[in-house]
This record gives sequence, structure tokens and C-alpha cells, in this order.
Amino acid sequence: MAVDRLLPTDEARDLIQLTRDVADKVLAPIVDEHEKSETYPEGVFATLGEAGLLSLPYPEEWGGGGQPYEVYLQVLEEIAARWAAVAVAVSVHSLACHPLMAFGTDEQKQQWLPDMLGGNTIGAYSLSEPQAGSDAAALACKASTADGGYVVNGAKAWITHGGIADFYNLFARTGEGSKGISCFLVPKGTEGLSFGKPEEKMGLHAVPTTSAHYDDAFVPVERRIGAEGQGLQIAFSALDSGRLGIAAVAVGIAQAALDDAVSYAQERSAFGKKIIDHQGLGFLLADMAAAVDSARATYIDAARRRDAGLPYSRNASVAKLVATDAAMKVTTDAVQVLGGYGYTRDFRVERYMREAKITQIFEGTNQIQRLVISRTLAAN
Repeated sequence: MAVDRLLPTDEARDLIQLTRDVADKVLAPIVDEHEKSETYPEGVFATLGEAGLLSLPYPEEWGGGGQPYEVYLQVLEEIAARWAAVAVAVSVHSLACHPLMAFGTDEQKQQWLPDMLGGNTIGAYSLSEPQAGSDAAALACKASTADGGYVVNGAKAWITHGGIADFYNLFARTGEGSKGISCFLVPKGTEGLSFGKPEEKMGLHAVPTTSAHYDDAFVPVERRIGAEGQGLQIAFSALDSGRLGIAAVAVGIAQAALDDAVSYAQERSAFGKKIIDHQGLGFLLADMAAAVDSARATYIDAARRRDAGLPYSRNASVAKLVATDAAMKVTTDAVQVLGGYGYTRDFRVERYMREAKITQIFEGTNQIQRLVISRTLAAN
């Protein structure tokens, strides 16, 4: 069921319709095949780039779409409702463009940003490490000063699009403590950069998640983004936006699960009437719908604060927490609505349930979101 969206402009309404057309014609027909076979959808991201869907929240002067975050996130939700793995990768690509856009020099932007925003090069984000997930200040991957740049040694973990992306935002240690992290833009093919085998994940099978290994990999100084030691500031500024992206993805998954559950409940009969007409199940579907609508309103509110230039870090954490917890519950309830069929791979709701789980974990676990929110309360 297409969501009747309140959008700020006619251009935004046209953009949502374009997204639905692309998602229905390009993504929906092949998602089941690729998720079941765990194969990468070659050409899909190029198509999204050609449609202008990989650069929406960035300025037009650099090749972006010039759209408010409120609109970009709703586009992301529409993609996620058809294919969560692709939507996550789009969100991560947008996240990977943020450091260069926000902290790069004009020369750096002119050199790399047009291809990034045009979809000619796809980005990935490499912050986490095997022993440093939520605790970013504990990073051990080291970038040592060398003639003309840095030599990087260490490992990174949980990289969406790892081994396939064209560039990687690398956060590596150049000094001591939390102020000793720097940000680099590392191109695919850098000598000394290699990737582990794709993780065997519960969901999001079509887009690989890998580790990365740096063995005396040389990164020129002109590929450092921002000042030395500014890395965590850059990482955290990007993560607020990334959390909103994951909130929108979670709502897309939940909306798809709700739609499938309602469709099934309208078709299946028991005790002489459609099961949707039984109060027990009808109320369950009503609670699912309320959860989806509430989660959507929460991320849109946070996006509007971002668009208005207001502080939104706490709101981003609230949106990520509310939307992803809602997605987990809604998808679980959707499986329940379908009963035994919901537990089989013949119906998509079991996939939605598996996909919803990861949204509670990446871009900061929901326990971290609660920590962020509680600290803002303590500071008042």
C-alpha cells in the first residue's frame, strides 16, 4: 500500500513517485532471487545513481539533489520497503559522502565529490573494529606519518559494501586518546588494502559486509579529510545523519511487513469470515499500523529539525531507537499473523523479521541510543 505522504513541494512529490517507479520496476522483481541466492545485484546502484537517488541531501552545486533531509529519508523508506539491503547501502553511501562534504577542502570536493554524488563511485564507511564497535575512541588501526602521507596498519570490521565500494572512509589512529583519530578517503585498489570473506549474516544477504585489512597501505596526505585528530568529530557528525537513515530504512521494512500482513488477513478466512474481521487479529494489525505511523513521524520530526539547522542529535537517537524497535515488533507480529506460513521462506515476512533485527544494532546499538538520550537528560 502506497503511503499517502505529506511533502513540502511538488518536486518532492514527483521525486517520491519516481522512486516508487524505479523501486517497483527495478528492485521488486529481483529482490527475492538475490536475497535467496546471496548474490550482489550488479547494475542496481548505477541505475539509482542515474535516477539521481544517491545524492539527494547534498547541494546541487556539487552534483547533489538539493533535497531536504525530510524528503531524502522518505525516498530511503520507499526503497527499503522493496529491498532493505539496497536501502542500507544507499544510506551508507550518503553517510560516506558526509565527511568530504562537511570537512573537505574545496580542492578535495572538486576532485572527488561530483563522482561520489553522481553515483559513479560508491562509498563505504569503516569506523568499527573487531574490538571497538560502539567504543569508537578505542580504535587501534594506526596511520603512521610517512613521506607525503601515512602508512596504515590494522583491521576494520562490519563494512557494508566491503570489497565492492569504490572508496572507504577510514578512521585511524594518528595520536593518543580520543583526539588522536583522523579521517581518510581511501580508494579501492590501494596497495596493502584487502578484504575478508563476506560475513554469513542473518539478513541483508545481497550486499556484502566484510572486514578490511591494512598492511603497510600508503595513503597520500591529500586524502586526509579535515585536520589531524579531528576524526571522531567527523565520525560522530556523520553518525547523527546515518541514524536517521537507518530509522527510515526500519520504517520501510515495517511498512512492507504491515502491508503483507494486512493483505494476507484480507484473503484468509477462518470461522466463516476473513481473519482481519476477528477482533483479536484486527487489533493486532491496528497496533502494528500505529507503530509504523508513530515511527515515521518521529524520524520526520528529527529530519525537519536538521533541515532547520536546529540541534537534532538527541532526536536522531530517539528516531533510531523508536523506529528500529517498532520494526522488530511489527515484523515479528507480521509473522504471527501469517502463522505457519510466516515461518517459511515462501512469504517475505520472515525475511523482514531477519532484516529488522540488524537495524537495532548498526549505526550505534539501541543501548547506545539510550545512553545518548539519557546523557542529554542528565545535562539539563
